[in-house]
Amino acid sequence: MPKQVWFLTGSQHLYGPETLAQVDANSRRLAARLDAAGLPVGVAWQPVLTGKEAIRDAILAANADPDCVGAIAWMHTFSPAKMWIAGLEALQVPLLHLHTQANDELPWASIDMDFMNLNQAAHGDREFASVETRLGVARKTVTGSLNDPAVVAKVDRWARAALAWDAGRRARLVRFGDNMRDVAVTEGDKVEAERIFGMSVNTYGVNDLVEAIGQVSDAEAEALAADYEDLYDVAEELRAGGERHASLVYGARQELGMRSFLEGVQATAFTTNFEDLGALEQLPGLAVQRLTAEGYGFGAEGDWKTAMLVRLAKVMGDGLSGGASLMEDYTYNLVPGREVILGAHMLEVCPSLTTAKPSLEIHPLGIGGRDDPVRLVFTADPGPGVVVGLADLGERFRLTMNVVENVVPEQPLPKLPVARAVWRPAPDFHTATECWLVSGAPHHTCMFTAPGARELFEDYAAIAGVELAVIDEATTSAGFARELRWEAAYHRLARGL
Repeated sequence: MPKQVWFLTGSQHLYGPETLAQVDANSRRLAARLDAAGLPVGVAWQPVLTGKEAIRDAILAANADPDCVGAIAWMHTFSPAKMWIAGLEALQVPLLHLHTQANDELPWASIDMDFMNLNQAAHGDREFASVETRLGVARKTVTGSLNDPAVVAKVDRWARAALAWDAGRRARLVRFGDNMRDVAVTEGDKVEAERIFGMSVNTYGVNDLVEAIGQVSDAEAEALAADYEDLYDVAEELRAGGERHASLVYGARQELGMRSFLEGVQATAFTTNFEDLGALEQLPGLAVQRLTAEGYGFGAEGDWKTAMLVRLAKVMGDGLSGGASLMEDYTYNLVPGREVILGAHMLEVCPSLTTAKPSLEIHPLGIGGRDDPVRLVFTADPGPGVVVGLADLGERFRLTMNVVENVVPEQPLPKLPVARAVWRPAPDFHTATECWLVSGAPHHTCMFTAPGARELFEDYAAIAGVELAVIDEATTSAGFARELRWEAAYHRLARGL
């Protein structure tokens, strides 16, 4: 059954059965309109709520339904908000407060008090919002007509964030080996992360993966390698009959073994570490790229926090253009006025960042101590996006997000045989990098280029209740530093004793 959000409509018995019948009909109509709007979830209409017990029962049922990822609340009439306190206190799924009306245009010549009593969301929703604020209920507020595409787009983004929240609550992440030795930022509190984000993070021995790879038959690996030749511009030496074809077949064997292992433990995200390869013959490159293109989250060097972010972005961006991938700020062009960031990783950047046909190549890798690995090589498409990093500050987690614009490199990169992206950060290179460093944000990030990527992560952070520091066109270094101090004070107070 597809995931759903429940459509909850508030009213009361004061106006009589005829008015409530019209509320019921209008509520069904608006829920159906949203359900037909192409959201990534279904919209399940629920009976109109007119009393405290019914409200609480409906919210408890939403909490208990595994297919319900959120609730949309709308006060069609005036619904006294004290009725909602017990229900809102029990709410455990994301909430969107929809401030709309059944009618777009006022029928000026025929408005009477019956019309006014029926169509009074203008103050019914204000009553509801006052109690939401009094109780400290986290929610997304969207106002306007459901005939307005911009309004529906906001609901769509919230629904995608709610799906990511739900996916995180149920997710398992596999770490093949541990973190890269002596690195600070890839460490973190996995227990607290599961409390906040929901994802269970556990380590498996690399040789458990080796065993799964060993169970792949020669015929299966050769068949997948043949598929590669149809999908990518495969180097001649890797093609069937080429002198290094065996390396491509092993890359296919890695992909099949990894997928089998992850499916077997019901994991949707994973990490690897070049310092912990066991009996692997190659550091996984192509296999990781292909699995992340399917929707798996990935972090390199044991970086489970970035793997988690990539998985969340994959869920939020499902069905949209653009992509999501592990990324790392590698090096800069510092020529004044032409500053850009060149990002890449050893092998594992996801091909969802490009619409071009990648090349499939094999080259030496100076670390890892294994055979030369196969990998897809491409440059990310130009266009807008964000890079997002998650840091464990000891007392809390902080998401840092920079709005960026991917650009075409000034010159070709013929001797850089890895997937990469080149971008200009907002508001400018100096401010963006200064603020990133002040935030304590990591060097591994999730690059997310789906439409509305910024708003998707903003909605997700609000649902998860995690700090989000945004670097955008309006950011100044001094203002950003002040915001971090305010955020620190807020989050310390919000935690309580």
